[in-house]
Amino acid sequence: MLLRLPTSVSEARECLAEGAVPIGGATLLWAEWQRDGFPALAMSLREVPEAVALGRGTLGAAVVLHRIDDRVPDVLRLAAASVGTGAVRRAATVGGNLVGSTLRCLLPAVLVLEARASVLGPDGVRESDLSEVTAKRPLLLGLRWREPVSSAYRKLPADPGGRPPLTVSVALHADAPGPQRLRVAVRDGYEVLDGSAPYDDDPDTTLHTLRATALRDLPEGAWDAVDAQVGEVLRAADDG
Repeated sequence: MLLRLPTSVSEARECLAEGAVPIGGATLLWAEWQRDGFPALAMSLREVPEAVALGRGTLGAAVVLHRIDDRVPDVLRLAAASVGTGAVRRAATVGGNLVGSTLRCLLPAVLVLEARASVLGPDGVRESDLSEVTAKRPLLLGLRWREPVSSAYRKLPADPGGRPPLTVSVALHADAPGPQRLRVAVRDGYEVLDGSAPYDDDPDTTLHTLRATALRDLPEGAWDAVDAQVGEVLRAADDG
């Protein structure tokens, strides 16, 4: 297998045109390749500046999970820190987790941040929403979002080898004019449910509104975790 390391978006486009298979940390591909055979040509984005960006409001697809720190909101930092083992986090990338993984551990956190994706195709870079990224699996270049007022993440305990653990991601956004807006996303098994509600100093009304969104399909036990995380985010916003 020949691995290409483009150093710009234009070089990455050329690699795609040559049929290069995009890889991240290859944590999800290695076993498959060992079983089915390695591609003749592969490509990593780890030398492309846009793909390794890490800062306020931006995160590149080639960033490995263990590098994600307090330059990003708490919800995303904590979600990344909860993925697999330390060895996995040192190899797995943002793009691999969102596009290649069935669990997509980062997806709920990215959803509540209302992130937009930059994807690379034959015609160049374009903006996409997360539903296209997860459904069509294009080559993800990076993510951008507006900073929330506050955010939080929780991963509940689960039995090893059993059902994937329930996770709760919450972010509070300031929309001017108008009330603030609370966004919640929950991964229940392999399914991700999300919803939003206005927040105007009345947590009970906000939670009641959330129960009328797609989150209404959550099992009642999951709402204890949702209520706790929403309370944490609202208290952090008030303290700030």
